Order: sequence, then C-alpha cells, then structure tokens
Amino acid sequence: MGDTGGDGQHGRAAGPRRRADAVRNREQILAAAERLFAERDPGTVTMDAVAKAAGVGRATLYRSFPDPSSIAVALLDEHDRRLQQQLVYGPPPLGPGAPPAERLAAFYAGMLDLLRHHLPLALGAETGQARFETGAYGFWRVHVRTLLVDAGATDPDALIDIVLSPLAPELYRFQRFERGLSHERIEESLAELARRLLGA
Repeated sequence: MGDTGGDGQHGRAAGPRRRADAVRNREQILAAAERLFAERDPGTVTMDAVAKAAGVGRATLYRSFPDPSSIAVALLDEHDRRLQQQLVYGPPPLGPGAPPAERLAAFYAGMLDLLRHHLPLALGAETGQARFETGAYGFWRVHVRTLLVDAGATDPDALIDIVLSPLAPELYRFQRFERGLSHERIEESLAELARRLLGA
C-alpha cells in the first residue's frame, strides 16, 4: 500500500514538473527567436539557430513549433490580440461608433504602428502565402468586410484583400527602407486612401 501511494505521489508531482519545464522551454524559445528575428533577416532564421540560441534540443523545439514562421506567429499573437480588442471594444474611431472611412483609417494607423514596432516578427510570420493563413488575417478580413458593407460597397468580398494589401510587411519594409518614406507619410497616404474608398 505504501509503495503504491508513493508511486502515485511521484506521478502526480512529475506532471506539474513536466508542464513547468514545457512552459519554461517555450519562454526560452520565444525569447531567443525574437532576438534572432530582430538581429538578422527574418527569412534566414532556422530552427537549428533557434534551438541553439534557446539552449534546447531540436526535439524539444519541434514539439512546440513546426517551423520558424510558427514561432513568429506566436510572438505576434499578443500584439495582434491587443489591436483586435481595441477594434471590438475600444473607443472610436478605432472601435465602433465612427463612420466606416474613419474606422478604416484608424485601422490602417493601428496596423502600421504594429509593423513599425514588430516588423521583424511580421516578416518572419506573414510573408507570402503564409500571411493569408494566420488567424489574425482572418480577423482583419472580417473587420474590413464589416466596414465595406457599412459603407455600401457593391462587392465587399472582392475588395477585402485589396484593402488589406497595403499592410503587407514586405511592402512596409520596401516603402520605409528602400524608398525612404517616413512612417507618418505612409500613414497619411493610407488615411487618404481609406477616406476616398469609403467616404460618402
């Protein structure tokens, strides 16, 4: 009886320890990956580099994430969720209560701010086809479609991705660092686009 009880206690203790180890490993992986995405071209970050920087084995890394893009998506999630909360519950014009054109302009500004502060992560997570497959992009599509419908767009479903296309991370990088446009100039231009597209 005593031996059985001891084994059960050991098993119960091992479970929380494994979970704590998994949480710690995940935190180490995310912190290391964020540094790597910031220090080098995000497209060159490899799983081997992340594992080495995080001080974990490849098997441990692959149990949590299948590829570098999924790590970048996890890092972006928290920032995306904050913006999503503002779109749903925040004050206008970002939140409900403002005309569609002003809400779209505010959404553009919010997304550009996210890109300004987290561009390496966005480039690691949302380039090419991968951009359209994230949960966040699905949320942005719903939001933009709502604004298009509210503004009376004839074919909102055909317009959604066109309206979102100026927010591609590669385009922001090109405009800022190859064309030399200021963040403020890009934001003002997108605000004008929003008002021309959805204004009365």
